[in-house]
Amino acid sequence: MVRFAALAGLGSLIAPAVEAAECRLALVLAMDVSSSVDAREDVLQRGGMVAALTSPEVRAAFFATDQPVALAVYEWSGRYNQEVLLNWTLIDRPSVLLHAAEVIAQSKRSHNDFPTAMGYALGYGAGMLERAPDCLYKTLDMAGDGQNNEGFSPAQAYAAFPFDGVTVNGLVVNGADYEAETGLIAFYKGQVIRGAGAFVEIAQGFEDYERAMRRKLERELTPPVIGNAIPDTESKG
Repeated sequence: MVRFAALAGLGSLIAPAVEAAECRLALVLAMDVSSSVDAREDVLQRGGMVAALTSPEVRAAFFATDQPVALAVYEWSGRYNQEVLLNWTLIDRPSVLLHAAEVIAQSKRSHNDFPTAMGYALGYGAGMLERAPDCLYKTLDMAGDGQNNEGFSPAQAYAAFPFDGVTVNGLVVNGADYEAETGLIAFYKGQVIRGAGAFVEIAQGFEDYERAMRRKLERELTPPVIGNAIPDTESKG
């Protein structure tokens, strides 16, 4: 009886914290605008994100439960070259999701001649999640077409910034060279993704960005197990 009473008391402490959460997921999307991404490719990825966010499948995933999702988007490249495209927005109805997509569609690329500072980009994302609404889960999405080549590594970012309880997923954009593709996928799987259920989605070039982003968002947003709705083997093709 004593043990049961103790557990019941613990439950009464935990339940209000869960009920107080504003949303089920804080999701921040990080878009690569480093120098390896040319103007045409940037148009494809920016348009691909907009098309994915407004697709019927992703829209259904956003509103699959009564608890909304908080969404933010930023672009990244060099050490000090990160810019917010969409600040934290609680996606609680379709019109808000459409407005968020319109904000991204109207955004202009902030930088185009800086290297790939992945560690700094991760640190920036961690800071954004610290300012996110109170949600049950937190996910950071790192999209990119190259490995870290400036500043500290992803591992150093994970050691230095607040990533407790954060899942980091990846969207790899394959280039034209097969060996580079293989190395980039291994880099994302071995050094970038982090947390239980973390995964890598692969776009076969920027022309495939929309499809890969849509699949990734579906997987992250679909309850009841966020980030585990589609078998991992399907994300590699």
